[in-house]
Amino acid sequence: MTCSNCAASLNRFLERKGLEDVYVNFQTKEVRYQQGESDISEEEVKKGIHKLGFSVVEDSEESKRDWWTLERKLLISSIFTLPLLLHHLLMMAGVHVPLMDNYWIQFAICLPPFLIGFTYFGSSALSSLKGGVPNMDVLIFIGSTAAFGYSLVGTLLWEANYIFYETSATIITLVLVGNWLEKRAVEQTTTAIGELTKLQVETANRVMPSGAIVTLKRDEVKIGDVLQVNEGDKIPLDGRITEGEAAVDESMLTGESMPVEKSEGDPVIGASVLVGGNIRMKVTAAGRDTVLSQMIELVKTAQQDKPDIQRLADRISAIFVPVVLGIALLTVLIGHFGFGLAFQQALMNAIAVLVISCPCAMGLATPTAVMVGVGRLAKNGILVKGGQTLEVFSRIKKVVFDKTGTLTSGDFTIKNITYHHADEKRANALIYKMEQRSSHPIAKSLLREMEQRLNGVAVELADVEEQKGRGLYAKDQIGNQFKLGSQRMLPDPAQGQSGALYLLENDELLATIELSDHIKEDAAATIDYLKQQGRTPVLLSGDQNEKVHQVAEKLGIPEYYGEQLPEQKLELIEQFSNTTPTAMVGDGINDAPALAKATIGVSLSNASQVAIQSAQIVLLNGKLQYLQRAFGISEHTVLTIKQNLFWAFAYNIVAIPIAAMGFLNPMWGALFMAFSDVIVIGNSIRLKYKRIG
Repeated sequence: MTCSNCAASLNRFLERKGLEDVYVNFQTKEVRYQQGESDISEEEVKKGIHKLGFSVVEDSEESKRDWWTLERKLLISSIFTLPLLLHHLLMMAGVHVPLMDNYWIQFAICLPPFLIGFTYFGSSALSSLKGGVPNMDVLIFIGSTAAFGYSLVGTLLWEANYIFYETSATIITLVLVGNWLEKRAVEQTTTAIGELTKLQVETANRVMPSGAIVTLKRDEVKIGDVLQVNEGDKIPLDGRITEGEAAVDESMLTGESMPVEKSEGDPVIGASVLVGGNIRMKVTAAGRDTVLSQMIELVKTAQQDKPDIQRLADRISAIFVPVVLGIALLTVLIGHFGFGLAFQQALMNAIAVLVISCPCAMGLATPTAVMVGVGRLAKNGILVKGGQTLEVFSRIKKVVFDKTGTLTSGDFTIKNITYHHADEKRANALIYKMEQRSSHPIAKSLLREMEQRLNGVAVELADVEEQKGRGLYAKDQIGNQFKLGSQRMLPDPAQGQSGALYLLENDELLATIELSDHIKEDAAATIDYLKQQGRTPVLLSGDQNEKVHQVAEKLGIPEYYGEQLPEQKLELIEQFSNTTPTAMVGDGINDAPALAKATIGVSLSNASQVAIQSAQIVLLNGKLQYLQRAFGISEHTVLTIKQNLFWAFAYNIVAIPIAAMGFLNPMWGALFMAFSDVIVIGNSIRLKYKRIG
């Protein structure tokens, strides 16, 4: 594909064939689709793509790229264009080169660049016309061919006023220069994908049942395999530590500069580096399900859902080329018949209109900025699902926070356990066994604390079930029923105390657990930042009203809601989202429904699959302060898109009338057009290095 309109042509062709979820990415050169109800085969799809003038490159062909590259076309075209352009400039200075005054010699010199342009731009123009979305190459093809054809007539008639070979060759060469610069610049916007891809580990050391260690390719490792990872190695895939302790550098994935201490039971992310210690880990995700693979996928598909501000540009781009062709035709007719201009002058003005026009800049304005913005976010450990998410997130006015694990650490300690039954050891074992099946942030802390109190006692439970917002329910082999959760579990909830957990057997109270938690260090700064930005923070929690009030008061959050069940949270989030753009910030596990219901869901979960699926934005390091970066980069990305679209529209609005009035030579028009795309892409690349507070 040579431009963003090529992607639009392919997209339209595939959708017409009945394929679903069609995704064509100009920057990464990828095409994907879902078969849906269409009965078209993969071979028929490939044939259709070939008929449109594109080549399908198989994975095995990646290393066997075409020899006849854009760079070689540009080099040969430049070599032959240079003498024609120099001769033209010398003539303007009053210097004549007798050899070059021969029109047939000019024809022979112009022929190679013209044939290069005829095939290069002609095939692209034809394919875009077939796809129903005429692209910039239609204009370039008509302009360069008109100049060459007019010059050929002049050669046959031996009429000096008809000779414009240098115009045809120069247009082609300068546009090739623009395409080459655009290609180089587009590669700059996709560097985040390359950097993330390089992080992938090629091999892994699998521990066999016999204890022997064998080296496997990454693709051969399966979920459940146990891997050995030594100091200095990259962790091959996502997993959980089964043996050993280590310091892990997750900076390339989460943006967190300090190594994280990990021990048995802790999750590890594939591609992070073991800077100290040795571990064995059990693989929990492989292939496309790993966090790194999903990061790469999210960056690749970043511009799949277009922001609203791009849709106007798309509608204009769709009719842009026919309108320009109409303006060019009117330029010839009105200039020659209305203002009495010589036909060749009117034709040159029309050619200038054709080559100065640039619908590609409008097509590139959004995807390049989105790709750079999403790439920069990914390097900071912030995953964002697409361009529309960035635009909507920048407009968020209300930010709703969960309490436990979001504003507070979620790292609970047991303040006190009151046993209401003689068998304390059995109560501890029941708490431990039931919490193993919980996904709530409290569970991990309780497991760690209760493990020290087990004293070798074990219990068998036949069935353990977690009900979101309520607690855990279990049965043993003889039918005894157990409950573990808040005071809602008690026969008379009014008898319970705020913030405690209760263990019951057949509705008889066995133990009361009092927990303590603390507010995260960066919570206050984050709330202050939101207020300064004119955004309203809200606290929404299932915890007791008293505890929610305490946290809200400490952080200065004026609006808060406590004792909310999951369905009540959903109702509130829906109310907020219906009146103002609202972001829900939660841990991505027990808050998954609320994250999905909000205008934008933001998960603070550390690499939770549920978080990546349910939230539009995921902060991999789980730090609130990265919410500021997410807002900052999103706002600057949207600003960059607006700047790009302004340039693309303003350039054409100003340049086309100037060319139509005859104030712009076609060669200068080609030069300006060639650099208009580069300016748009260059502005997007600037976002990569821009300082964002």
